[in-house]
Amino acid sequence: MKIIVCVKQVPDTNEIKINPETGTLIRDGVPSILNPDDANALEQALRVKDLYPDTTVSVITMGPPQANEMLQECIAMGADDAILLSDRALGGSDTWATSNALSAGIKKIGEYDMIFAGRQAIDGDTAQVGPQIAEKLGVSQVTYVKEFELIKDGILVKRALEDGYELLKVKTPCVLTAIKELNKPRYMSVKGILKAGKQTIKIWNAEDIGVDLTTVGLKASPTNVFKSFTPKPKGAGVIVQGDTPKEKAANLMATLKEKHII
Repeated sequence: MKIIVCVKQVPDTNEIKINPETGTLIRDGVPSILNPDDANALEQALRVKDLYPDTTVSVITMGPPQANEMLQECIAMGADDAILLSDRALGGSDTWATSNALSAGIKKIGEYDMIFAGRQAIDGDTAQVGPQIAEKLGVSQVTYVKEFELIKDGILVKRALEDGYELLKVKTPCVLTAIKELNKPRYMSVKGILKAGKQTIKIWNAEDIGVDLTTVGLKASPTNVFKSFTPKPKGAGVIVQGDTPKEKAANLMATLKEKHII
């Protein structure tokens, strides 16, 4: 069985800051991590490999050269190999252009049974790339996967909804996007870390994957971020004083009348 996992290196949102003058992210000193939902996607692929040892798990990402570190982490967790799509021609791609590049990279990898991806990336929260890849590859897709089971003639999954779930049966090849409820990602192993240190990450440029340059990059992206900003902090709240609920209610009414609100 062949499984491909789409991952992304993202800035740690706990450390994110925005320059108030330019409206851009301040990346200096901000650590980069494996996107959390992608970690769940990789974990599910590795669980299939645990059940069927002849399974191979390939990880693919698009990003700058430093994304190599994140791919090494994926190998240390148990992936067999990793591919980095890195080229200035791909820079500035929105979700549509990104999915064009990733689907071209997946086609170069060759045949596959499943493609796993995270539901969405924490630096964009669009949840668009996984479904777009499925459309461009012409395969079935199930998003928001919270439970996964291999069955005789396909895959049985639970797809999370706002008020419940859907129980769906899907045939391979297919694209599945994972949410955090699907599993708990494993840690890197000592054996895996040693393997990652010796393994060379494949780096492909736009020419290597044969992607149409008019469909990738900033100029080809129909979506552009006009401005990013952090909300202004709200003023301090007022605590209504009083020893009993009745006193607090009376004091609240007096304050509202004083401000001519009522």
